[in-house]
Amino acid sequence: MVLKGKVVIAQGGGPTAVINQSLVGAALESRKFPQVERVYGAVHGVRGIINEDFLDLTQETTHNLECVANTPSSALFSTRDKPDEKYCKEIFEVLKAHDVRYFFYIGGNDSASTVNIVNENAKKSSYEFRAIHIPKTIDNDLLVNDHTPGYGSAAKFVSQAFNGVDLDNRALPGVYIGVVMGRDAGFLTAASAIAQKFPDDGPHLIYLPEVPFDKEKFLGDVREVYRKYGRCVVAVSEGIKNEDGVPVAKDLMSKIEYDAHGNIVLSSTGALGEKLASYVKENLGISRVRSDTFGYLQRSFMGCVSEVDQHEAREVGEKAAQFALWHNMDGSITIHRTGDYSVDYRLTSLDKVAKYTKSMPEHFINKEGNHVTEAFKNYLRPLIGQDPFTAHMLRAPKVDKILKNI
Repeated sequence: MVLKGKVVIAQGGGPTAVINQSLVGAALESRKFPQVERVYGAVHGVRGIINEDFLDLTQETTHNLECVANTPSSALFSTRDKPDEKYCKEIFEVLKAHDVRYFFYIGGNDSASTVNIVNENAKKSSYEFRAIHIPKTIDNDLLVNDHTPGYGSAAKFVSQAFNGVDLDNRALPGVYIGVVMGRDAGFLTAASAIAQKFPDDGPHLIYLPEVPFDKEKFLGDVREVYRKYGRCVVAVSEGIKNEDGVPVAKDLMSKIEYDAHGNIVLSSTGALGEKLASYVKENLGISRVRSDTFGYLQRSFMGCVSEVDQHEAREVGEKAAQFALWHNMDGSITIHRTGDYSVDYRLTSLDKVAKYTKSMPEHFINKEGNHVTEAFKNYLRPLIGQDPFTAHMLRAPKVDKILKNI
């Protein structure tokens, strides 16, 4: 049965460098089908649906949509609202009132949950309706997917940032600690290692949420690296946890804030980096110890977007429209690696993607729990696309000393 009506597209959660590719892919592909009367964009995600705050993307020029596709961050703006059953029922009532038959929501696992609940409301009301979740997250933590759009570009930024930091640290040796986004999954922090070229390149140590963080072991690791190289670069996930599973950052905050999903807000403070830096300085007697918290920098940085990430983000948007409009199906678009390097797009049941998060597999983490393996680097390399920036070192021979040898 061909459903005739409107399409609504929304964006939720944290922006990425390529989320607009998915928006434009879904919009332009939907506009090709005769049963689609209008393509609407909901401003500020599901909150925009509740408020009936829509843009008519049918009247947007193809040229401008293509320009928007190449622009980072969420063009429709976003929201952190976490819809419950009541909220989702309101969403469904608005969509029904506007004769919306196709709903595409670009986001992470919470967005998949929203799509699932809205879809169930439609079924209960016997309202013919198709809902598709389009994957997006820099954390790369969606189940079933080999990887998610947004991750490749953010990983590229983290890689280049640590490459630059390592060069700086060579010139003026000391200890540097960089705190990277990643509440429960360490994929983004792990990306800091991909630019390593020489044996003594940083980051020398990497700490992920998947491995319990021990302060004494951390101190010993830093001491050993500093003894060996006279410097040390460290990458740390903001979500590192102690043996009891409690975020280390929680004990460092004077005031704990929670988001709409009940998670501790970790990215708004530099407390973790500052505390770890002070701990190293006080216990190892190293004078030059610095820390940075990347925060939102890695999400929508304009200067280093992966072309692979762009193409895949575009295609998951197009596939959403095709599965809904051609095949009359609901679900979540998932990415599957089929070669070295190629991918396939499939439609997966929403309940297999919603709610839960994917962690770094054990074979991606070294035995000491303080770095990554070659298997992870091989997994990541295709996702960050072409990297025109390669660091080089001077290789000229040293000149013999005269006065110092007397």
